[in-house]
Amino acid sequence: MTRGLVIGEALIDIVDHVEHVGGSPLNVAVGLARLGRGVDFLTRIGDDERGRRIAEYVKRSGAQLVPGSTSADRTPTAVATIAADGSAAYTFDLDWQLSGTPEVTPPLFAHTGSIAAVREPGCLAVAALLDAYRVSATLTFDPNVRPSFIADGDMARDRIARLVERSDIVKASDEDLRWIDPEHEPEWTARAWLASGPAVVVVTMGERGALAFCEAGRARVAARPVAVVDTVGAGDAFMVGLLDALWGFLGADRRAALRRIGLDALTAALESASLMSALTVGRAGADLPDRAALRAHSTGTGN
Repeated sequence: MTRGLVIGEALIDIVDHVEHVGGSPLNVAVGLARLGRGVDFLTRIGDDERGRRIAEYVKRSGAQLVPGSTSADRTPTAVATIAADGSAAYTFDLDWQLSGTPEVTPPLFAHTGSIAAVREPGCLAVAALLDAYRVSATLTFDPNVRPSFIADGDMARDRIARLVERSDIVKASDEDLRWIDPEHEPEWTARAWLASGPAVVVVTMGERGALAFCEAGRARVAARPVAVVDTVGAGDAFMVGLLDALWGFLGADRRAALRRIGLDALTAALESASLMSALTVGRAGADLPDRAALRAHSTGTGN
């Protein structure tokens, strides 16, 4: 097993009337593929002009679109509004469904998040697939909450909690955690999540850096200084950097090793994820860097 599987939405982001390929899970699949990792991507798009644009974008990245992913009546869209600080808010037009068993070999890891994790009826199929893949795969999850898209907050919180319990690696922003558990500070919620099952729980905090919790304790890194163009894809890029840095810990046969990860290794993974995110927010849209760009900045030769 050398390939990962990402399950979730792909769509067209519309920013200032300009269309970009987007979707949180798509960004994770494409970002890992740009780093040379083998990735299959299961989604639901239409066999229309926008859907073909997404399919070509995925192919160019080096990821593989799972057969059956082009079964929607139309390709989803998200209209993004960019605030003065570069943050983005979205209005979605998306019908999320999955059917059948994906035509992929047992994956090294299976990742999901965002709308795919809470939107009926597809979220039910996603949860079933993760349960099936847990025999072979590390399960990874990023709730990436979209409150404007959630009709029943309590039901969404319950589904998120169940996915957290099943997962080995969970990454969430402090904003996600405040929405999910407004009664507690994000760090308290992250520690509670760790106790519920995962080996690693990571909290991103924007300009205040990132925290991670594991059996060995707590790790923290500062945010990298960067001129922010916009924050579209920032969290997805962080997830990509985290998975890439933890690649040697992925796979069900490495589950025990992941649970014993030391703070030095976890801190190094946070640093790698932070760099990936910083490079992405310095570009317009979710334009995640490739391996060459990462190496250039890691060695101090990047712009």
